[in-house]
Amino acid sequence: MLWETKLAQWTAAVRAHANVPARVALWDGKSYDFGKFERPAITLRVKTVAAMPLLLDPSLDNLGEAYVKEKIDVEGNLADIIDIGYRLATASVGSPGKLQRVARHFTHSKASDKKSIQYHYDVSNDFYQLWLDPRMVYSCAYFEHGDEDLATAQLKKIDHILTKIRLRPGQTLLDIGCGWGGLVIRAAQKFGARCLGVTLSRNQFDFATERVKAAGLVDSIEIRLQDYRDLVGQYDRITSIGMFEHVGRRQLPEYFARMRKLIADDGFIMNHGITSTDPGSDEVSHGSKFIDKYVFPDGELPHISLAMQAMQEGGLEAFDVENLRRHYARTLRLWSCNYEAKATTLRALVGEERYRIWRIYLAGCAYAFENDILSIYQIVGRKAGRRASTLPWSRRYIYGVDTTL
Repeated sequence: MLWETKLAQWTAAVRAHANVPARVALWDGKSYDFGKFERPAITLRVKTVAAMPLLLDPSLDNLGEAYVKEKIDVEGNLADIIDIGYRLATASVGSPGKLQRVARHFTHSKASDKKSIQYHYDVSNDFYQLWLDPRMVYSCAYFEHGDEDLATAQLKKIDHILTKIRLRPGQTLLDIGCGWGGLVIRAAQKFGARCLGVTLSRNQFDFATERVKAAGLVDSIEIRLQDYRDLVGQYDRITSIGMFEHVGRRQLPEYFARMRKLIADDGFIMNHGITSTDPGSDEVSHGSKFIDKYVFPDGELPHISLAMQAMQEGGLEAFDVENLRRHYARTLRLWSCNYEAKATTLRALVGEERYRIWRIYLAGCAYAFENDILSIYQIVGRKAGRRASTLPWSRRYIYGVDTTL
């Protein structure tokens, strides 16, 4: 058979040039090795001949598709599975396993953005509660010392953000994409702020609203099911945590311009978001069709340079920038470990396909952050063109060493 010849040629080429500790085991008992080893680190078990077109074009998209659709099963340590998946997909020995470069831009209308957000976040609150921290903070944690547990690191992340923007009692805070309400609740309880949180996810809106009521904070916090583009008024502080990935690269100047319109003249904004580390990613995306189809529809990741440029075009000055890439790698590893530990419950809750999607997504993202394929930045900004700032002269205040102005 033609596919059998191609498979033999491909595995032989990888074995000769890369020596990958992986084995392909076919439904008929035949097997092919990608390296020279006593035992493979991972085994790809191909369950049907229908998987061969995907397997013989082993991009990350196709390997993910084959796994999610149960055309292949993968045995081995999850970290090894992801590492070897990347090695096979980026093989440069003449095989078809190179990362794809596909031109991608989306319209990001209010209707399409709402649909995309609800697809990802409205799986079920029970689903996310099984592997997130108790506050259900679904963004990069902050490991001050590197040995914190997930719940501690997520609380430190929230405090890190609110301290950076110098939030004070009585000030108004707008949280764009407020998730399940963790940040606004902390802002009201510890910092004494009056908060508005907006989300497009019905599940998040319902859950956050109930949490605000349970905390006795209805006089300090309002949660709305609303698009940030429909907001009016002005706020002393604005946070956007893990939301600008949904905005779209071409829409970023408009996004930051909306922030400028909503922030008070002496206020500060915080944008905390994932970026690509490929300078060419502002024209094309790498191997993102799987993520677009199964995880984050219409998601777009800019390079940090484009984010900074768009911020300036939107009328904001970047005042402080911090790279948290290794923090997100650790966050994702902890999420992935939690996810693996709850495998039986998760499968029963959301079904095999959805379970597999998030399993490979979390572990794959951890690898991407660990290996500088993806990054994440916190950017503190203010209205551009202003002469003075109310922030201290040094950054010591961020780390608990307050300074006088």
